[in-house]
Parts: sequence; structure tokens; C-alpha cells
Amino acid sequence: MPTLFDPISFGSIHAKNRVVMAPLTRARAGQDGVPTPIMAEYYTQRSNAGLIISEATGISRQGLGWINAPGIWTKEQIEGWKPVTQAVHAQGGKIVCQLWHMGRLVHSSVTGEQPVAPSPSTAPGGIHTYDGKKPYEESRALNVEEIQVIVEQYAQAARNAMEAGFDGVQIHAANGYLIDTFLRDGTNYRSDDYGGTVENRLRLLREVTESVVKAIGGEHVGVRLSPNGEVQGVIDSKPETVFVPAAKMLQELGIAWLELRESSPESTFAFDKPTEQPKLSPEIRKVFQRPLVLNQDYTAEEAKAAVSEGKADAISFGRRYISNPDLVHRLENDLPLQDDDMGTWYGAHLGAKGYTDYPTATS
Repeated sequence: MPTLFDPISFGSIHAKNRVVMAPLTRARAGQDGVPTPIMAEYYTQRSNAGLIISEATGISRQGLGWINAPGIWTKEQIEGWKPVTQAVHAQGGKIVCQLWHMGRLVHSSVTGEQPVAPSPSTAPGGIHTYDGKKPYEESRALNVEEIQVIVEQYAQAARNAMEAGFDGVQIHAANGYLIDTFLRDGTNYRSDDYGGTVENRLRLLREVTESVVKAIGGEHVGVRLSPNGEVQGVIDSKPETVFVPAAKMLQELGIAWLELRESSPESTFAFDKPTEQPKLSPEIRKVFQRPLVLNQDYTAEEAKAAVSEGKADAISFGRRYISNPDLVHRLENDLPLQDDDMGTWYGAHLGAKGYTDYPTATS
């Protein structure tokens, strides 16, 4: 069986190892969603990963409500990403752009409009805005014509990402954002072709994936799912009846790889609700035969075992990559891992602090 440090191909992307950098929102872009120069340094430091998944990147102003997060819908944003992808490639790294529509998890003071979702609903808690933290607002239901516009926006964002020099894209269909809310019966109450049956609730994911595959080729496309009981207030009564068919559908649509963000009672992901729900990755592995990437606070030992035992083809690391830019070297040589400072996760005003100033190992 392969090891965590063996090469692997994610479709057209030939990765030097099976350590994946998970998408990490760090809020260092400008208010216009244009990447800043320090982002090139940040990603370059982490180009030891077999594959970098970029921070979640908005496909439109409507879909991007996180302050100082980047976008990929304007020419200026495309140009801003080019130095990042060029710098990663210069170090022998690979990087894909995670395509993001936040759905109801935005605030109108950032997007300029009411949040959208499959059905009217309000997420629990609040979100950081440029005017401080505010409670989430009630979302409105998208009509069919608007859904088709969003589907094309995903395709155009994928084309833009390739123009910006990315090696591919990952469709963000997890963590309670727009596509995830269509998948789950706890947020999708529609009675049209996008709601009700599992097949209908999968429709948006299918149409987005089809459009992106058509735009740039399936060999450049990955998808992220979070087959959990609840995340960011989004639930499904029977996740196994949704996410296993979703994985089977993605296999048939010809995507290159699939990433699963699973949860556990010990999860450190801020938006996870601890759950005893059995992991669905073993069942998903039966229906998705291309590379499967797992993500769930893996220790070095757990990650190595998961790959060597065939439970996954690669493992993605999130928080560990914040504070350990040389993570692959540390994992391969059993070196201690540094802890991160949660207070520096987000904020363009912080600059390099907690972003590009973590030291590499001395041995």
C-alpha cells in the first residue's frame, strides 16, 4: 500500500506527496476581493504540500460575505491571483482554487443584498462584518432563473481560475454554504425540481459540477462535501441517504477527486456540532473510485495509517498548516508540530502576524 509521502495524481494534477493543504480562510485580501502580495508569500511557504487547496474564493459578490476574503469573478481578482499561482509553481507546488458561494451565511452590509438559500431560513449565531459582528439575517429563496445564473457563475469562476494559473478547482459543497443547504432536508423545503426527493436536492450540485466539468474538464475538478449530522446550523435527517448517492453521482460525472470534511466529538473545527454519527467515508469509498481525500483533525500517526490501510488516498490538514509551513518535512521526520494562535486567524490588519511568521524546523 502507498504511504502518505508517495506521489499521487488528482486527475491532471501530479502531486509529489499525499499531504494536502486544506482550504483555510485567513482574510488577508482587500475589501474588493483582490489577493494581496503577502498571500503569495503565505502559499509559497506551504508549497511542500502535494496539493494546496486555496482558501474559499467567492464566485460573485452575492456569494462572498466574509470580510477580506478573495474572489475570482473580476479581472482585477484574476490578476491578483497570478503572482500567487506563479510563486507556488516556482517552488514545484500545485494549487487549486476553491470556488465558494456562501449562501445564507453572509450579511447584507458586505454583499449589498439579502442572503439567499434554497428556502427562507436564518443561520444561528453571527458573522464578522466591516462594522463588527452582527447576527445572521433571514435568507430568501432563490428562484429557478437565479439558480441558473449561479450555475453559470461557477463555470465562469472555474474558467477565471484557470486563467489565473491554478491547476484546477474545487467546488465547495460543504460546511453549510449554498450547495450544502440545497442537499439537506433541514434547510431545503422546496417543492420544485430542486427540493423534496434526494434526487432533486442533489440537482444543484449536479448542475454546478456538470457546468464546471464542461468549462475546464473533469481532470481539473474536485469537490468538497461535509457528510456530517450538523454544521453551521445545517442538518439532514438521514445524511447517509444524501451523501453516498452524491458521491456516486460525482463519480459518474467524472470529477478527478473528492474531499470529505468529517466531524467527530473531538472536532476542533469551530462550526462543527459534536456528533456520534458514524463516518460515511467507508460507504462513500465503495461508490467513489477516484482519489478520496479525508479531513478531520488527523494526527500524523492517524494520517499515515489511513493512507497505508487504504481508507483514504490522501489526507488534508487545516489548522496544522497554519502554524507549520513545513508540515510535510515535520510529518516525514516525526518532528514536533507548532501550535497556532487562534487570535491571528483572520484579519487583514494583522498582516504577517500569525500568517507568514511561523518558523520552519531547524532539523
